[in-house]
Amino acid sequence: MKRAKLDKTHTPSSLVAPQDAELEEEMDDIDVVEVDVKVEGEEANTKVERERWSDVWNYFKRLPIGSDGRERAECMRCFKIYISETKTGTGSLKNHIKKCPRRDKNDVAQMLFSKSGGGMSIKSMVFKPERFRELVSQAIIKHNLPFMFVEYEGIRDIFRYLNENVITISRNTAKSDVTNLFKREKVRLKTLLGSLPGRVSLTSDLWTSINTDGFLCVTCHFIDTEWKLQKRILNFQHMPPPHNGVCLTEKISSLLSNWGIEKKLFTITLDNASSNDTFVNLLKGQLSNEGALRSNGDYFHIRCCAHVLNLVVQDGLKAIDEGIVKVRESVKYIKGSQARKQKFIDCVKYVNLNPKKGLRQDVPTRWNATYLMIESAIFYRRAFFLLALSDSNYLDCPNDDEWSKLERIFRFLEVFYEVTCIFYGSKYSTANLYFPSVSMVERTLKEEMESSDKFMKNMAFKMYEIFSKYWSEYSMILAMALVLDPRYKLQYVEFTYKKLYGSSFAVHSDRLREKLHDLFSEYITEPLMSSRTSTIPAAATRDTSTVVHENKDTVLTKSMRDMLKEFKACESTESVLSQKSQLEIPSISLSRTCFNGSRYLSIPVSTVASESAFSNGGRVLDQYRSSLDHDIVEALICSKDWLFGIKGDEELCLQELTDDIMEEENKK
Repeated sequence: MKRAKLDKTHTPSSLVAPQDAELEEEMDDIDVVEVDVKVEGEEANTKVERERWSDVWNYFKRLPIGSDGRERAECMRCFKIYISETKTGTGSLKNHIKKCPRRDKNDVAQMLFSKSGGGMSIKSMVFKPERFRELVSQAIIKHNLPFMFVEYEGIRDIFRYLNENVITISRNTAKSDVTNLFKREKVRLKTLLGSLPGRVSLTSDLWTSINTDGFLCVTCHFIDTEWKLQKRILNFQHMPPPHNGVCLTEKISSLLSNWGIEKKLFTITLDNASSNDTFVNLLKGQLSNEGALRSNGDYFHIRCCAHVLNLVVQDGLKAIDEGIVKVRESVKYIKGSQARKQKFIDCVKYVNLNPKKGLRQDVPTRWNATYLMIESAIFYRRAFFLLALSDSNYLDCPNDDEWSKLERIFRFLEVFYEVTCIFYGSKYSTANLYFPSVSMVERTLKEEMESSDKFMKNMAFKMYEIFSKYWSEYSMILAMALVLDPRYKLQYVEFTYKKLYGSSFAVHSDRLREKLHDLFSEYITEPLMSSRTSTIPAAATRDTSTVVHENKDTVLTKSMRDMLKEFKACESTESVLSQKSQLEIPSISLSRTCFNGSRYLSIPVSTVASESAFSNGGRVLDQYRSSLDHDIVEALICSKDWLFGIKGDEELCLQELTDDIMEEENKK
């Protein structure tokens, strides 16, 4: 027998296709027929397979015949498999095409073909109203759009053009959708916080909106189950007056209870407002009575280091040097007219300096703006000299002695500026950087207190008085964070104390050692501690090599790196191998890591995380939307942080606090 292939054009007379339409359709459904073709020397009754011309095979794919001998086919849209009940016929397959869940409701021409895994697959463009409204809500939150946005005629025309079946919504519906999205995300965050094995740290601050309403922002910092540093705004709630310690205690206690984290707190970071001292004492007493705090709350309160540093420098700059006054007047003179700006730019180009560097005008109330103004002025020093020669009306150019003094002031303030930039970080751990940063500030002040320059000496003495008021004793818990950094350990603390206090260093180092062992013993005695390494207080987010590699130019200042090298050189000459505790193992190379317990702490050293929320709050409650309900304001700000993160606000370069008077010219 030989295999005979049948088709519509070459059909034996015994199988001529009927002319009737219904019979023609039935004929299309026939896939396999059996014919007897007699050939000499071969047996009869051979199965002959013909080409399949039914339309169903545009949507189905044949599978190998099963062990039971029945044919199988798989839908190329929903991947459902059909097993043939009869030898012929595709009726069940045709029925499936009509009700396939992946079938487009409009037209096959609207199907999109997307390449996946090297093959072609059909993707149905089914419009889902629920998903559409969710995307609209997310757009409103992400881009700070007004709720009226959904009622703009042009926006509605775009929606109708994309899909004629779209149902447009009103501003009230959009507001309700945002509220529902906020509630749903809040439940998810509450579940996440409840599942954390370790403790959390908080930052909190108060803010006054454009319409003088007070708002309280509470931000949570924690390590998730994947050992990653996380930050979430818990609340951005209206805080009516008075803003005293008692009212703050009642408000924050209520918020903590609502989130279910009152027994998971480790620290809270606040600024230096007097009401915060009362608030911390009341809240600490309340939580300590419930046994919710570690070490009786000894490490509960962290003062915002950025605020303290700002107070230190501002007090020193009250007596402004004559050279700074001249630079400030010079910048004002150049800014006075377009012709002066152009003349200065011509001078800059003549002396082959980069005009894109920018000449900055300071804000007298912000010392870091003064620092940036001095930096830019020193860079354009030769241009100022040339301007003084070419413009007889310019009379405020500093002389050589004043420029030399400005350079000394700049080098002195550089340490404070770099440390401020470190404290303002919120995307990397800052707790382990507190001790080397503050110790570097103290060392710089002591060196300038012995300077022969009377101006610098007086400035250093004034600054050291404020420094001693807040940092006469370093924060114990933040000093412990340094010990958990494998670059430093206890040896670096002792090395620094020797540099600062000479022969009396043992008093400070022994006190830290005692507190550290007490806290370590408190954790080590907990049940199942061996399987709960992540409960070490505010555990680390990254290993040393990651931080040094990613942030080597911003996290560690040049002065800190120099001191670390000095420590390494000193350490190599001393034998410290006799210590046995893991906390006292000699520090390791910058490119290596230690055990989980020596990773970075997540305790924030500044309130910048909460302050960044105020920047976003200013965009939400602007002059056009100042009457928004307080609950809606919280939903917008918190949802944006939870869904997208408030990116960039806390990372704003401090240069944005100054005005670049050459910016418009540089854009040309």
